[in-house]
Amino acid sequence: MTDPSSWEFGKAPSLVGTVIPGLVVMELAVHGDARGWFKENWQREKMTALGVPDFHPVQNNISFNDAIGTTRGIHAEPWDKWVSVATGRIFGAWVDLREGPTFGAVYTAELDPSRAIFVPRGVGNSYQTLEPDTAYTYLVNDHWSPNAAYSFLNLGDETVAIDWPIPLADAEVSAKDRAHPRLTEVEPIAQRKFLVLGADGQLGRSLRAEFSAASHVEYATRDDLDLTSPNLLSARRWRDYEVIINAAAYTAVDAAESPKGRRAAWAANAAGVAVLARIAAEHGITLVHVSSDYVFDGTLDRPYREDDPVCPVGVYGQTKAAGEAAAAVAPLHYNVRTSWVIGEGKNFIRTMASLAERGIDPQVVEDQVGRLTFTRDLARGIRHLLSTRPAFGTYNLTGSGVAMSWADVAREVFRLTGHDPARVTGVTTAEYFASATGPIAPRPSNSVLDLTRVEQSGFEPADSQQSLAEYLTR
Repeated sequence: MTDPSSWEFGKAPSLVGTVIPGLVVMELAVHGDARGWFKENWQREKMTALGVPDFHPVQNNISFNDAIGTTRGIHAEPWDKWVSVATGRIFGAWVDLREGPTFGAVYTAELDPSRAIFVPRGVGNSYQTLEPDTAYTYLVNDHWSPNAAYSFLNLGDETVAIDWPIPLADAEVSAKDRAHPRLTEVEPIAQRKFLVLGADGQLGRSLRAEFSAASHVEYATRDDLDLTSPNLLSARRWRDYEVIINAAAYTAVDAAESPKGRRAAWAANAAGVAVLARIAAEHGITLVHVSSDYVFDGTLDRPYREDDPVCPVGVYGQTKAAGEAAAAVAPLHYNVRTSWVIGEGKNFIRTMASLAERGIDPQVVEDQVGRLTFTRDLARGIRHLLSTRPAFGTYNLTGSGVAMSWADVAREVFRLTGHDPARVTGVTTAEYFASATGPIAPRPSNSVLDLTRVEQSGFEPADSQQSLAEYLTR
C-alpha cells in the first residue's frame, strides 16, 4: 500500500507540463494528521490560476478496482477529463489520438492521491493498478452519447510501446480492450469546430475565404441560424464547438431609430448576443463578437481606446454597446471593435467609383473622421486572435494609417480611378441629411480607434489607404 508519509503534506499545488499538448500534471496539496488526510481534488479558482483549463465539469465518475494489475483503456473521447486517485496507486498512460503533428505521442506517470492529471479532449486515457482496492476518479465536461466520436487504441500497440509495469499477458484486461485496433488503424479525433454566424454578410464572406482551408470551420447564414430564434440554445450540440465568431448583426443604422427597427436591433445586437454568451460560458467556447465604433459618441479629440467608457448616442450604437457587455459575460471572449467596414458588394467605395465613372459630382460628409477597415483585413485579424490567443477582452481592429473624412475617402477614390478629386464637394452631416424624410441616426464625428493593443498582440493592421488602392484594382 502507498505510504502517505511519502507525500508532501501541506505543499502548495503546482503544475507540470508534458510532451502531449494540453496534458498537464497537478501536484496536489494534501493535508494529513493522525486521522488520515484531506485534499482539494478539484478547486476551480486555484487550479485555473495555475493554468488548468476552466473545463466546466458536469459529471464525476469512479472506477473501483479490486486487484493489482487491473488494466483499462486506451480510450479517447470528445471531452476533457480531470483524473485523480482516491485510494491506491496507478500507472497511467496517455496517448495523443487527436489529428495533428503530435498524433501518437505518449506520456506515462504514476498517480496516487497526491497527483492528478488534466486530460484534454481526444487524448487516449489508460491505466494499470499498482495496489489493490484502487479507486480511480475522473471529472468530465460532457455526458456520454452514443453519437459522439470516440477512438480506441490497443493497449499493446507496438508503435507507442507502453512499458506496462505488469505485462499485459499477466494483467486483468477485458476482451474488448485487448481487441482495440493498432495506431495505424485508429481514426484520429477531429478538433472541436468553429462556427461563423452571419456567413452570408460581407465579413462572413471574407471569413469564408480566410478559413477556406480549414475543414473544422462551419458557416451559418441567417436562414440557417437566426440570432433572434427562441431555439438558439438547442440549435447545435454546442459541446462540439470550440469557437463561435459572431459576424451577424442588425446594421441598418437609420432604420434602427424607428419603432420596428429598434426592436429588431435590440433583438439581434443585444438579446441574441446574450444567448451566445450563455452558450459560450456553459460549454467553454471562445466567443468572438464583432462590435462597432458607434459605441462612442465621437466627441473625443484623440483615438478611442478599449478602456474608454462607451457612450452611444443612437439606437444602433446602444445595442452594440449592450452586445459588447453581454459578450463579456463569456469567460473566453474577444470583443472586436471596428469601424467603416468595406467588403464585397454594394458599398461606399463602389458607389463613389461608379459616380466618378458616370460623370456625377457628389456631395460627401467631411465632418466625420475615421479609418476604413476592409473585411479581408478584419478576417485576418480575427484569425490572428484565435491563433495566438492573447488575453481575452476587447480589441480595436481597423485599418491603420492617416485618419480621413468620408469626403477625403471619396476624393481618393476619384484620384485612384483617374478622375479629378476636386469634383467631390465636402458638406457637413447636417447639410447632407437636411432633405431626409425618414429617421436619421446620430453619427460619431470621430471614429478613429487606437490600435496599440492589437499591435502589441503581434498583429499588424493593414494601411487603409493602401488597402483602398488594392481594393479598387480587384
